Amino acid sequence: MTESKTLQYSKIADAINYIKTNFQTQPSLDDIAASVHLSPFHFQRLFTEWAGVSPKKFLQYISIQHAKSLLQKPTATLFDTAAETGFSSSSRLHDLFVNIEGMTPGEYKNGGEHLQIKYSFANTMFGDIIIAATEKGVCYIAFIEDNAVGFTDLQSHFPKANFIEQKNELQEQALHIFSRNWTDLQEIKLHLKGTDFQIKVWEALLKIPMGQLITYGDIANTINSPKASRAVGTAIGSNPVAFLIPCHRVIQATGNIGGYMWGTTRKTAIIGWEAATIFQ
Repeated sequence: MTESKTLQYSKIADAINYIKTNFQTQPSLDDIAASVHLSPFHFQRLFTEWAGVSPKKFLQYISIQHAKSLLQKPTATLFDTAAETGFSSSSRLHDLFVNIEGMTPGEYKNGGEHLQIKYSFANTMFGDIIIAATEKGVCYIAFIEDNAVGFTDLQSHFPKANFIEQKNELQEQALHIFSRNWTDLQEIKLHLKGTDFQIKVWEALLKIPMGQLITYGDIANTINSPKASRAVGTAIGSNPVAFLIPCHRVIQATGNIGGYMWGTTRKTAIIGWEAATIFQ
């Protein structure tokens, strides 16, 4: 991912923040473009190039009112909304198969002792990331603002592991998730440190179709723990694999976007990008 892509995301994120703050006034294209110091023509072109749709249609996807309307109709999907907002087709992406292997009780208890973890840094359209993998699978992905801080956070998850800064095939396979062409994706293997409950929640997250939003209560019902919404929220907040395990697809029952470990602006952008990618 080139640096320009990262800069593009930064501009789009700033525009989304402006819309979230001023949505009640329905700002025009000129207003939004001015907020990110771009000409309307350049902003329209940049946004459409980045998201695949116009700013107007993209913002229709990510508005909170849009999420509320979905929740008011339990059977509704973003396909229904797409039809209402002018999208005439819905090119489906290939399903992504992700296999989770939980770490052994000993590995979990000992903080990754005897594990060799290879890690590297990459640029994505949603910002810089650190990605790490054991010999069995990807164990960590996080959006970062600083490489050194990102590595320190990785170490805190596996305090006794041996770390090597090196990219490997497992990381490369997972990084393809950030590409729009998913037709060549291979099975992605994850090797996660978590309790049985956490892994059960993370597996439920993987079953949420791209372009759809559900609530914490929905996840609790999916794992047959309808009274455990708060515990589900904690497990979702502990998700160690950003984007690939799609905790960004879970919102509050009120329709609010809700929190996100890597920032609500990024969460909003990912939700809109996924919807636009499916229905462009």
